[in-house]
Amino acid sequence: MDFLVALIPSIGVGILFFIVIRALVNADRNERVARQRLEEEDARKAAREEG
Repeated sequence: MDFLVALIPSIGVGILFFIVIRALVNADRNERVARQRLEEEDARKAAREEG
């Protein structure tokens, strides 16, 4: 049982690390999608102004 008590902090930190990294990756993905939408919208506005 002592080995389990010794591993609990490491497992907890590993889980916390996984959650933080996953949140960062999701935030980056969402930002890229939002930026792409803005660029497409700007391109459409520029096309309307030209034509």
